[in-house]
Amino acid sequence: MRKREVRILDGSTFVVSDEQGDMAARPDEPLGFFYRDMRHLSQWQLLLNGRPLDALSTDSIGYDAAVFFLSVPTGSIYANPTLSLVRRRFVGDGLREELVLQNFGTDPVRLELSLLVGSDFADIFEVKDHQSKSGHLYQHTDDHGLVLGYRREDFTRETYVRSSGAYFTSGSLTYRVHLQPRERWQADVEVTVACNGEHIDPKPRAAHHRPKPNMRRDLQEWVDDAPTLECGWDDLRHVYRRSIEDLAALRFYPDVVPGSASLPAAGLPWFMALFGRDSILTSYQALPFAPELAATTLRALAARQAHDRDDFRDAEPGKVLHELRFGELVHFHERPQSPYYGTADATPLFLVLLDEYERWTADADLVRDLREPALAALKWMEDYGDRDGDGYIEYQRRNTTSGLENQCWKDSWNSIVHPDATLASLPRATCELQGYAYDARRRMARLAREVWGDDELAARLEHDATELKRRFNEDFWVEETGFFALALDGEKHQVRTVTSNPGQLLWSGIVDDDKVDAVVGQLFSAALFSGWGVRTMASGQAAYNPLEYHNGTVWPHDNGLIAAGLASYGRRDEAIRIATAILEAAAYFDHRLPEVFAGYPRSDTRFPVRYPTACSPQAWAAGTPLLLLRVLLDLQPLGECVQSDHADTHLPPVFGQLRLSGIHTRRGRESAAS
Repeated sequence: MRKREVRILDGSTFVVSDEQGDMAARPDEPLGFFYRDMRHLSQWQLLLNGRPLDALSTDSIGYDAAVFFLSVPTGSIYANPTLSLVRRRFVGDGLREELVLQNFGTDPVRLELSLLVGSDFADIFEVKDHQSKSGHLYQHTDDHGLVLGYRREDFTRETYVRSSGAYFTSGSLTYRVHLQPRERWQADVEVTVACNGEHIDPKPRAAHHRPKPNMRRDLQEWVDDAPTLECGWDDLRHVYRRSIEDLAALRFYPDVVPGSASLPAAGLPWFMALFGRDSILTSYQALPFAPELAATTLRALAARQAHDRDDFRDAEPGKVLHELRFGELVHFHERPQSPYYGTADATPLFLVLLDEYERWTADADLVRDLREPALAALKWMEDYGDRDGDGYIEYQRRNTTSGLENQCWKDSWNSIVHPDATLASLPRATCELQGYAYDARRRMARLAREVWGDDELAARLEHDATELKRRFNEDFWVEETGFFALALDGEKHQVRTVTSNPGQLLWSGIVDDDKVDAVVGQLFSAALFSGWGVRTMASGQAAYNPLEYHNGTVWPHDNGLIAAGLASYGRRDEAIRIATAILEAAAYFDHRLPEVFAGYPRSDTRFPVRYPTACSPQAWAAGTPLLLLRVLLDLQPLGECVQSDHADTHLPPVFGQLRLSGIHTRRGRESAAS
């Protein structure tokens, strides 16, 4: 049986342990204490008199802290434990633990409490891909405690373990404790890190004995600033609160935009970094709830926009990055994520977010500031994104050793396949990329006319968008299935596999009105709609597997975009059906939507089935309930009212009276209700 993992995080720092609070990581599992893409502790095990303790209860007490209530096993159901230990853990550019030992017995006791300590200094990619290291590991004690280190040429990382009253060896620290009956003993352990000789100061502790999080606004300030949700569905209130808190946990301050507000990392444990697509879509989802995420994301991505062609990083002028990392493998150019540009969708989505941000905030200054990056992104779509001049965005990696083969949101190697499960040839033009490009042109036409004062550019973009829509509805439509093709392959043959990708075309607005009914019919067929959401691939397809990452699972963010698209085409009943299903599923995951869950039909399971390696928390999964609330209340960013006057917002009885107060809009704070 899989052991429960306890995860806490703060920016680029995170800790994953078991329910005792221990970490004894194998090389290929993400247990440990991580800082900026490297594991600084892989062993952290608490022993009392040489024996592990039992977990009585464990809980997170905020995204950056956890508490573990432990006891000494007696070996018999007839003997109750008299010794208990409370272990409180806090993270914030370092790690701090408070150990509190109590003797509830009637006799004095002498004890040895030890922490076994070690680090493999594994790069996050080494953990993920089961790679070995090539540098030099070392450890020693000094006058203050234990030092663990790793060196490879000019790259070093170090971990320092300090605690007053402990006896240190090269792999442990030990306390010798004498406790009288009812006596209480406490010790603090502090773990700090250094990168290339620069010591990182841990976040200072607040007056209430928790470290101040790695944020300019702490959790309570962040929660208080978010809109207030009132509804009759208790699960929805919990889901909303968890989403707001998870977005707070995933925030970090990018080095590329000094002095800026926060933006979202993609997800724990594998993706605690800036990701173009993920940060963009999460910021889009959260716009009326936390607009600062979008502003910082746009500025950070513009600051790292590619200016030259670099095949190792799949960079091309005007392209928006996919991923930015800081670990060892990136430092030595063994991995291209410094940054890596191997995605075809972040660039048009950057433009979509820029327009949506202005629609909600009226911040035309940012649109003016980012005019040149926006124009460069448009030029990339026309020159490099369209590799063969046929008007469609295609992708094929230039880095053939470590780049992503699929550079769309379904970026696993086997996600773009024909109905017989054979891989589509390269370059590939997936359908949703064309939808993003269409929407980006429409939106940039508006900004060109209303903000930049460039009517000529606006007219050209509107013409190009109209022509793209006309051609797309001809070239991608499959009469036999009454659905859009997943992609065009390298020979311009349709990839006719039935997937969720065409659902996102509704969100982009590229679907002709006469095809909407057929698209909606497919989305809600038993083959695509599991009852918990729309599957990434229809059951019955040769490559379908309810536990395959992109070939049969259900992704909350994908369903959120599909629901938003359905609502935009006036299909509100269907949009509410998806929203309700996804929110019902969230209740089974402790009210936290995971990155992805299995695609088994709801008729076979009374609960949604976990996907074994899903990120949790994950940014665009955390943002999905926020987008679904926008759908349920039909929130609109432009106009005199935040809510459409004509919208039919009657919801299923489970919601009760749904009201959202304090929504961030271009006119200030507003409210909306069903």
